[in-house]
Amino acid sequence: MTRRGFTLVEVLLASVILGLGLAAILVSVSNSQRMLLASTYLETAQEVMDLGDMAYPLSDVQDPDRDLDVGETRATELWDKIAGDMRLSRAQEERLHGYTWERESLNRQDDEESRSRLGGLYTVKVTVRWGDDRRGNHEEESYITFWRKPE
Repeated sequence: MTRRGFTLVEVLLASVILGLGLAAILVSVSNSQRMLLASTYLETAQEVMDLGDMAYPLSDVQDPDRDLDVGETRATELWDKIAGDMRLSRAQEERLHGYTWERESLNRQDDEESRSRLGGLYTVKVTVRWGDDRRGNHEEESYITFWRKPE
């Protein structure tokens, strides 16, 4: 006499394997969603960096003690400085909300001898910050560039 069908052990083993596979898929989807959100934030941060560089170009700096440092500025203010009368759309305003741009010289206070060792270069750091004040999750992205005083 032969039996047909599966035993209880086989069904349980198949259920465990299926459950592990589904759990792995859910973890992958969750990680993909997190990466997509992070890339969106970084893409917007890059846009804000570009806005800041257009609003306050290094080529316009004449006096590093006065013009090189730019305090933390909201992204919407950068847009207003560049675009003049052209307004942001509501979607653009929402995307840029909470982003700020800042530029600072890291060696402006150094003496002339220290700067001359660098060939008269100023080390300039540009930082974009974003995040939620209420939740306390702030993020930032920065880059360093060099600038030489025009002669």
